[in-house]
Amino acid sequence: MARRALKLASWTSAALAASGFCLYSNKYLDPSDFGAVRVGRAVATTAVISYDYLTSLRSVPYGSEEYLRLRSKVHLRSARRLCELCCANRGTFIKVGQHLGALDYLLPEEYTSTLKVLHSQAPRSSIQEVRQVIREDLGQEVLVLAVKQLFPEFEFMWLVDEAKKNLPLELDFLNEGRNAEKVAQMLKHFDFLKVPRIYWELSTKRVLLMEFVDGGQVNDRDYMERNKIDVNEISRHLGKMYSEMIFVNGFVHCDPHPGNVLVRKRPDTGKAEIILLDHGLYQVLTDDFRLDYCHLWQSLIWTDMEKVKKYSQRLGAGELYPLFACMLTARSWDSVNRGIGQAPVTATEDAEIRDNAASYLPQISQLLNHVPRQMLLIFKTNDLLRGIEVALGTRARASSFLSMSRCCIRALAAHKKKNACSFFRRTQISFREAFNLWQINLHELILRVKELRLASWVLALLCRLLPTLY
Repeated sequence: MARRALKLASWTSAALAASGFCLYSNKYLDPSDFGAVRVGRAVATTAVISYDYLTSLRSVPYGSEEYLRLRSKVHLRSARRLCELCCANRGTFIKVGQHLGALDYLLPEEYTSTLKVLHSQAPRSSIQEVRQVIREDLGQEVLVLAVKQLFPEFEFMWLVDEAKKNLPLELDFLNEGRNAEKVAQMLKHFDFLKVPRIYWELSTKRVLLMEFVDGGQVNDRDYMERNKIDVNEISRHLGKMYSEMIFVNGFVHCDPHPGNVLVRKRPDTGKAEIILLDHGLYQVLTDDFRLDYCHLWQSLIWTDMEKVKKYSQRLGAGELYPLFACMLTARSWDSVNRGIGQAPVTATEDAEIRDNAASYLPQISQLLNHVPRQMLLIFKTNDLLRGIEVALGTRARASSFLSMSRCCIRALAAHKKKNACSFFRRTQISFREAFNLWQINLHELILRVKELRLASWVLALLCRLLPTLY
C-alpha cells in the first residue's frame, strides 16, 4: 500500500514536473533562466515527496492505526508542497493544481482540500512573467524524454501536445471574449445561465473588460443554504448546460472549476442563476467524435455492454475499454455492468476506486496517450464537474443521466434528419425522437413518484416513532 501511495503521489507530482519541463524550458536551457528555475523546483518537489512516502511508511504495519495516521500526515505534507510549488511556478502549474483539487473521487482528501485554495486564491502574475511564458519555447521534446527516464511507466507526449495548442488560446483575451459571446448565444434558451457581457471598446488581446457579476462558488453549500438556493436544482442546471454543450453543440467550456462557476439569486426574479466565467479554454468537437460520444453515453446509461465496447474502441480505447468506461463514469466496472443509473455511489465503491487508481496509473497514462486529443479536455471537464457534484452531494443522481440521455437523443436525431433523403424519412425520425423523449419523461415521472412515496413512508414512520414531535 505504501508503494501505491507513492505511485499516486509520484504521478501527481510527475504531472507537474512534466508541465515544468514541457512548458517552461527555453531553447538552450540556461541554468540561470527563469524557466529552468521552475523546472528545478518541480523536480526537487517530486524528489522530496517520493522520499517522504518511502521513509515515513516503510517500517509501519500496513492497515494499523499508526499507519493510517502517518499516511494522512504524509498526504497533507505532500499536498502542501504541491500547493507551494503551484503558487511559486504559477502559469500552467496553477491549472494542473486546480484540476487536481477537483478530483475528490480519486485523490485523498488531504490533497483535494489543500489544492482547492487554487480555485479562488491563485497568485497573480505580472505582465513581465506573462510575456516570459509566451516567449518560452514549448516544443522541447528531448526534455520530456528525460522525464520519462525518471518515470518510465508514464507517457507525457499528450500533455506536451495539448499544452502547446491550448496555452496561446488561453492567453488571447479577444478569443476569450468571442467564446463568451458564442456560448451565451448558443445557450440563450437557458434562463438560469448568466455569461457576463464583454466591453469590446475597452478590450484588447491582453486586456479583457467584462461586466461584474457577484456570486458564491458553485461548491459552497453554506452560501447556497444562506441564500436559499437549492443544490439539487443547481446540479440539474449544470448537467443540462454541459450536456447541451457536449452532445448537441460540440462547443465545450473546459475549465469549470468552482472559481469559474458562481451561483446567485437573480436580483430581479429571485430565481437561482449560474454565472459562467473564464472562457479562454473551449474544445470544439468534430461531428464524428461527438456522435460516437453520444452513442457511448447512451450505451452506458442503458447498460448495453456490447455497444459500450464498440463505441469505446471507436474512441481509441482499444482493449482498455473497461478502464475507459470506468474513467468516464468514475464508477467501478461492476457498477458499469449493473447500470450506472441503478444505484448511487457508495463509500465502499469510492474507496475501491481510490485504492485501485494507483495500481492502474500506467494503463491510465497509456490510454490518455492514445485517445483522440478532444477526449483529454472532455476528461478534464468531467473530472471538474464530478468534483462539484461530490461537494454538493448530488453525484450520480438518475436525473442527471436522464438529462444527458435527452441531449444524446436530440443530437443523434438531428444528425439523422440532416442526412435523410426524403420528407417521409425525416418525419419517421422525428416521431422516433419524440417517442424516445416521451419514454424518458415517463421514466423520470416514475422516479419522482417513487421518491415522493419513499419520503411519505419515512415521514409516516417518524410520526409513529416520535409522535410527540409531529
